[in-house]
Amino acid sequence: MDNRILYKIIIVLFILLLALSCNVPQTAVKTANKMVPEAYPYSGDSTNTGKLDWKAYYRDENLIALIDTALKNKQELKIILQEIDISKAEVRSRKGEYLPFAEIRAGAGLEKEGRYTRHGAVDEQLEIRDGRSFPDPFSDLLIGAFASWEVDIWKKLHNAKKAAVFRYLASREGKNFMVSQLIADISESYYELLVLDKLLDIIEQNIKIQSNAVKVVRQQKSAARVTQLAVNRFEAQLLNTQNLQFSIKQNIVETENRLNYLTGSIPHPIKRNSAQLNQLTVDSLQAGIPAQLLVNRPDVRQAELELKAANLDLRVARANFLPSLGIKAGIGFQAFDPAFLVRPESILYNLAGDIMAPLVNRNAIKAAYNSANARQIQAVVKYEQTILNAYTDVLNQMSKIRNYTDSYQTKSREVELLMESISIANSLFNAARADYAEVLLTQREALEAKMDLLEIKRQQLQTKVNVYRSLGGGWN
Repeated sequence: MDNRILYKIIIVLFILLLALSCNVPQTAVKTANKMVPEAYPYSGDSTNTGKLDWKAYYRDENLIALIDTALKNKQELKIILQEIDISKAEVRSRKGEYLPFAEIRAGAGLEKEGRYTRHGAVDEQLEIRDGRSFPDPFSDLLIGAFASWEVDIWKKLHNAKKAAVFRYLASREGKNFMVSQLIADISESYYELLVLDKLLDIIEQNIKIQSNAVKVVRQQKSAARVTQLAVNRFEAQLLNTQNLQFSIKQNIVETENRLNYLTGSIPHPIKRNSAQLNQLTVDSLQAGIPAQLLVNRPDVRQAELELKAANLDLRVARANFLPSLGIKAGIGFQAFDPAFLVRPESILYNLAGDIMAPLVNRNAIKAAYNSANARQIQAVVKYEQTILNAYTDVLNQMSKIRNYTDSYQTKSREVELLMESISIANSLFNAARADYAEVLLTQREALEAKMDLLEIKRQQLQTKVNVYRSLGGGWN
């Protein structure tokens, strides 16, 4: 073929490639709004409780032992660790894609051409050397090194590798978030167990008080000071209080089993020190500043890394519209006889380069690009939603600290007054200056107030756990 015709063909193909490359969609990457207020309401400084180590935050040997056991045994953590390994393998795979592929190849073959064919007739006339005809059948021996490399001129492969790295880092943050949630769940259940123990103690104390009241009212009936109606009312209230302890005991069993499940242990009694319940406080917790959530909370960092990966995926999808450059090369030895294989005349080598641009399957590429674009927008929305949720979570928990503290103080005063009222009502009843209904009502109100006080204490401790989690504590 005339060289001028060949050059024209090459020029036409080059122009065609340029035309195809110009029809590439413009990448409109949606940026995330991660602005947060400069400070929380009622917040002092940048001191952040969430930066504390979880062992220093909880400071309960029994609770720490439960958490340590969970971190070793929990099946969900083992599963997510395998997912992290999968992500790490994906990074290695992506890294290998933009490096040259090289291989050592060795082969042997045997071929027999038909005598009355074009190739067979030609082979019949060939001589390898003077007096030595072309071998029939023909054997083919090959040994050599071959390589291929896609030149990453648009950084498509590099971006795919970086996206895999971000997803690997996101999977690690996902594991940290799970650890934070697991520690919060264990701590919350542990504190609930302490509250149930204390509640059972209160019920048992009230059973003793009401049992003594039943004895007194029976004596008064014998003395004809009260009727059987009074005795029945006191005994009925005693039975009602006794019945409460059974549901509390069942709740204790279920809470212990929940803790055993969270720690990945066979159900067994949970070791705890319920006497320290009243010593647990939730004051002096510092929220720091909202900007720290972007660094401290694993779920926020995970969403940010997934957004970075989605941004790179969009670039990769766009680069699929552009031409790709490939280079292939090889060198080795090839001969039909082992005696000739390592001779200079048997050396072979090749070097080729090609440029390819998508022509027929552009619809599939467009679909992949649109999908990547949608996922990028989705990642932006998820990131913004995660930040908003984190900020709102902290506000709610800090508000609960103030309100539950005030509520606990108010309810404590109510309990003190009702306990005094029980003594007063009993004295007045024994002196025939108060009706038995007043005694029963006062006892019931005092018991309900004590139970309400313990419920407020449980909510306080739950807030203690959730404040630490919402500030990003627990995983470090």
